[in-house]
Amino acid sequence: MKKTDKKYFVYIILTVNNTLYCGYTDNVEKRYKQHLEGKGAKYTKANKPLKLVYSKEFGSKREAQKEEYRIKQLSRIQKEKLIGIVSC
Repeated sequence: MKKTDKKYFVYIILTVNNTLYCGYTDNVEKRYKQHLEGKGAKYTKANKPLKLVYSKEFGSKREAQKEEYRIKQLSRIQKEKLIGIVSC
């Protein structure tokens, strides 16, 4: 695989505390497993992952990082709209 063929992803995890964690990776399944095993981010060690609720593919690490930053600036309601959760 050429370096230019590598894909990156932004993902969002719903935690047992009903919070949303956003990150980026080049392998969503592997990274989610790391979070489940307590080997992911500090945040998901304290707020156990419940479900992977969103992922989107990008052609470069830079694009994925920019999208991760953008998502982290959103309000909870905006994030819920992005991932398709309907609030009452």
